[in-house]
Amino acid sequence: MKRTILAVILLFAAITSFAQKLPADQILGTWQCSDYRMEVYRSGNTYSAKLLWSKDMFEADGKTSKKDSKNPDVKLRDRPVQGLTHITALVFKDSGYADGKLYSVQDGNTYSLKGKLNGINDLETRGYKGVPMLGKTFKWKRVQ
Repeated sequence: MKRTILAVILLFAAITSFAQKLPADQILGTWQCSDYRMEVYRSGNTYSAKLLWSKDMFEADGKTSKKDSKNPDVKLRDRPVQGLTHITALVFKDSGYADGKLYSVQDGNTYSLKGKLNGINDLETRGYKGVPMLGKTFKWKRVQ
């Protein structure tokens, strides 16, 4: 009887520990800064993010999504900006995120991206070409 109770307790402890969110997954969810709102999701072993809203995402009518007109691939220039995946291949490393790629519709370039969580509701990302020191930092707040 004691073995059965012990086995049930160990099984319950194992199940609850696996059910907890992994530290890397703390980045999952919806994030907003002054100009953008994005949704971060898991994509295999990496993280990606799609654009939900930006201050300059729509045409003058306020309803029609702008197109990805500066994309280096001519075939993709007609796709709408809204819902576009902007961040790919972000990997959790050493309690931060690195090796990501950030596609910018403003200029059609792809930048390197790294980030870190400051608590569970603050995210800081830095997009850069070559050297992080020459990049741009965005501070995000989690949207509940």
